[in-house]
Amino acid sequence: QLQASGGGLVQPGGSLRLSCAASGSAFSMYTMSWYRQAPGKQRELVAAFTSLGLTNYVDSVRGRFTISRDNDKSTAYLQMNSLKLEDTAVYYCNALGPGINAWGQGTLVTVSS
Repeated sequence: QLQASGGGLVQPGGSLRLSCAASGSAFSMYTMSWYRQAPGKQRELVAAFTSLGLTNYVDSVRGRFTISRDNDKSTAYLQMNSLKLEDTAVYYCNALGPGINAWGQGTLVTVSS
């Protein structure tokens, strides 16, 4: 199971950090990803962090968002800086690995002045 948290209301230019806590002992083997879905839009991949330490970002957040993970705590993070109005969405974490493709419940990020 995945438990996402950290969403909220923030002004443009502000920051938030999302967390995704996983249960189980195989966390280090998972690719951890963050997706988001804005109203009326399809869910999109925002950032991913593979078990080998590789990261990838969608162009619209590169340089502003940072994905990280703490394998000892079985937790993934998404640090979001310089937030824009268009970052408003429900953010979901995903764990992909041997025998698992799990989703968190989503956490709402609202960027508004």
